[in-house]
This record gives sequence, structure tokens and C-alpha cells, in this order.
Amino acid sequence: MSDKTDLKPPFTRGAVDIISRKTVYDGFFKMHKLRLRHRLYRGGWGGEMERELFVRGNAVGVLLYDPEHQLVALTEQFRIGALEREGGPWCLEVVAGMVEEGESLEDVARRELQEEAGLEVQALHFIRSYLPSPGGACERMHLFCGCADLRDIEGYFGLADEHEDIRLRVFPLQTVLDAVNRGDAAIDNAASIIGLQWLQLNRERLGG
Repeated sequence: MSDKTDLKPPFTRGAVDIISRKTVYDGFFKMHKLRLRHRLYRGGWGGEMERELFVRGNAVGVLLYDPEHQLVALTEQFRIGALEREGGPWCLEVVAGMVEEGESLEDVARRELQEEAGLEVQALHFIRSYLPSPGGACERMHLFCGCADLRDIEGYFGLADEHEDIRLRVFPLQTVLDAVNRGDAAIDNAASIIGLQWLQLNRERLGG
């Protein structure tokens, strides 16, 4: 019987044999095709298989919170992946951006806060990092909470040369917590849901 307190799988990266890897698409994103095999739970190696891998890299997200006034700020923007979403492809999200070479996670967070919200924050509280879709993508999201005075900051942001058209919206904290808790489709992306659930558990230590 396995140890019920040990969450680690029995295999590591060494249990995967990459036979070949090639780039099959290199545009706004990249797609790799891999031929591989891996070890099996019942012993030995599985047969060779092909898998496509969506190569996106690391991202940083920041949930904006105003503990004094009990406010949360979220961006609203068009998302191609939500094109067929019942409510339409404009999504409420945390401030977020991709990590570029040589940048620290906090550097990215502060850059994106300026670009998408016109804000500086004194402290960034690390929430956690996670894999949004490991079944076919290698992206890792690093999620933070940034505290700031969010009164009168709503506006339009983003870099026009990157086709960004971002609306920053501010809501009462309880409004967004209630929306998440009842499964409201208005907030239906992982980073926002994880960030808000973390805030619900940790707001007291942030002063809220």
C-alpha cells in the first residue's frame, strides 16, 4: 500500500525518453511536436507516442487589493480563447504578463502593473505558482497579490502596438468573492479564482 502522506509520484523527469522534438509552428506562440516514451506504473517502458506541446513560457499574475477600502481591481479585455464563451470573449482577469529573458518575477509584476493599471505597489505577496494546463502546455503561472489604494483608478490601459485594449475595473471585495463562491461565469479563469480564494482566506493578515 502506498504512503498516504507522500504526494510525490514515483517518477521524475528521468523516466521520460525524448526521442525527437521539432518546432512545427513559430508565431505569436510556439508549438513543438515530440516523439517520446515513458516508464509505466506496472513496470517497463510504454510504447513510443507523439504529442504536441504548446510552448508559452512563464507568466506572472497580480491580484490588486485595497485592504483599507475593501476593493478589488480586475482587468477586462478580449481573449481569443474565450471566443465561444456564452458571455462573450471579454474576460475579467488579474493583471498579468509573460516573463521576458533576464526579468525577475517581481520585475514582471511591476511592469505589468504600470502597463495595465498605471499603478505602483509597495509590497507583493506571493500566492503560489501552478501549471494552468499541463495536459498540453508548459506555461507556469506565478501569482501575487498587490495592495494599493484602488479608489478612482478605473480607466483604459494597455500597449496599442501589442493590440492591448484593457479596461481596469474596481469592485467591492464582497461582490467578487460572492461571484466566485456561487460559480458566476463572469469570473471563470483559474488565476482570478485562485487569487480571490486565497484572498478570502488571507485578507485578515493583509489588513482587510
